[in-house]
Amino acid sequence: MKARIAPGVIDGTVSVPPSKSLTQRAYAAALLFAGRTLIHNAGHSADEQAALQVIHQLGATAHGQYINSKGLHPTSNTINCGESGLATRLFAPIAALHHSPITLTGSGSLLQRPLEGLEDTLKKLGVHMQGYNSHVPFTVKGPLTPASVTIDAHGSSQLVSGVLFALCASATTPVTLTVNNLKSRPYIDMTLDVLAQFGRPVQHDRYERFYIAPPLFTHQSEREITIEADWSSASCVLVAGAITGRVTIPNLNTESRQADKKILEILTDIGAGVVADGQQITVSKAWLASFDTDATDCPDLFPALAVLATACRGTSSIKGLHRLFAKESNRVESITEMLWRYGIDFSAADDTLYIDGRERVQYTSIDGYNDHRIVMAAAVCALRAKGYVNISDAGAVAKSYPDFFTHMQQCGMMCELLP
Repeated sequence: MKARIAPGVIDGTVSVPPSKSLTQRAYAAALLFAGRTLIHNAGHSADEQAALQVIHQLGATAHGQYINSKGLHPTSNTINCGESGLATRLFAPIAALHHSPITLTGSGSLLQRPLEGLEDTLKKLGVHMQGYNSHVPFTVKGPLTPASVTIDAHGSSQLVSGVLFALCASATTPVTLTVNNLKSRPYIDMTLDVLAQFGRPVQHDRYERFYIAPPLFTHQSEREITIEADWSSASCVLVAGAITGRVTIPNLNTESRQADKKILEILTDIGAGVVADGQQITVSKAWLASFDTDATDCPDLFPALAVLATACRGTSSIKGLHRLFAKESNRVESITEMLWRYGIDFSAADDTLYIDGRERVQYTSIDGYNDHRIVMAAAVCALRAKGYVNISDAGAVAKSYPDFFTHMQQCGMMCELLP
């Protein structure tokens, strides 16, 4: 599918989807901590549907908002993680809690995305790996043995989250997880919050050592968790308001642990019109100053920040390029090609992308790289183009924000979706 977008202004209210990172963690917790879990406001993106399918394959059942589980009881020897890197890293250690061999597979871009460190980590916990070559498919055979181990998390924090879930579900004596080179600490905070809500609090020492103890009480028979709105999805919508008009997003938690909440701080600092009224955020167009920021802990913000920089006066810098290579696309390539096609001057050095702002961008055709965040960022940038912009792979937004184009059209984006 292709999107054809005309330059214009947006003005309206958008209810962004729930956090897919939080939804997938809630599904993992609901599977492991036996009983019934009521999940309010779970998302329905492709990644979240993949995680829901995985917990079905591992023995949970869903009835409306309720997840029922008696613990890990696989109904299949294969679990399909779709295109979700988080689901793969989260559920590989969890699947390995069972004694049967279970094959993890996936589709699309996940087949090419490297899963560094997974084999070394699981082998330390007594898991046998078959067919592993840093990509899906591969097979894990447990049972995982809870033990004090040290892992390297330089590639992603997602594996740390998976190991924390697995150890919290299996530890019968205290164990310590030591983590080197941890990135994206806010995502670990999210994991720790979910574990605490399910009766498994984990203490840590500066995110370097995590202390897991057996539960001090019996399993609760029922739990309840509410999924807050997704700051990652909100970021592009808020940037659209800042560079072209005005947008209001309700139900955004300004105290959220989500890493991409950082967009609000950046928009405020550069002079956008930002009004926070309770959990409702309104952002409107203003003269925007350039900015310098480090996106190492929030790499999913990079595409939206790159587009924001194109509308700022002067040169902005975004650090953290090394976090972009193993996403749905190589985002160093896809972001810089997008900037080039829009006629934006940029350069890269020392893990940092430097972007010069300009009043308008060129009309052009953009390769969406089948990457949801590239497609959304390119669509927002198109609002400032000198003419129509065509964006390929527009359907990729289903991975995280299926209603993105519908919502933007309701706010005034002139967009035609073509086969």
